[in-house]
Amino acid sequence: MKKIIAIAIFILSSNFLMAQAYSNSDNIHEIKFNIGQFLITSSAEISYEYYINEDTSIGATMYFDSDSDDYNGNFGLGANVRAYFGYNPKSGVFAEAFGLYYTGEDEVEDAASTLGVRNKDYSTTALGLGGGYKWATRSDKFTVELSGGLGRNINPEDFQNTFMFRAGLSVGFRF
Repeated sequence: MKKIIAIAIFILSSNFLMAQAYSNSDNIHEIKFNIGQFLITSSAEISYEYYINEDTSIGATMYFDSDSDDYNGNFGLGANVRAYFGYNPKSGVFAEAFGLYYTGEDEVEDAASTLGVRNKDYSTTALGLGGGYKWATRSDKFTVELSGGLGRNINPEDFQNTFMFRAGLSVGFRF
């Protein structure tokens, strides 16, 4: 009878034990603010990242800019998928694939008309690749990230660039 009780306790307690190379953190949500872009272009970019596991995450980005003539317009909304490489969970070198929808306006000189320079509104979608590096504190609560990427506009207007770029120095909080 003692063997049966010991086996039952062992089986039930084994469900609560996990062997891992590093500790599993419960902080699977992260909110980031791109402070680098704010300081350089005065646009506000906020991102959310959800960690599927220690090496993979999905995220969303939204930014606003008061100057619609900036390189990536005045409003953007996008999604990304990231893969982290290295020994530390949820940090280190990463590569990402992203999609971005953004709107803005460009000043275009209209040669066919006598009106001169005209503002043309646009909205476009871009797909691209990026990468960077993320540092996390020992408590796994705060992060600093340096990132960049290059995308191609799927449906650019005649006056619009074919390529777009992303860059950032972000500070984040995990919960």
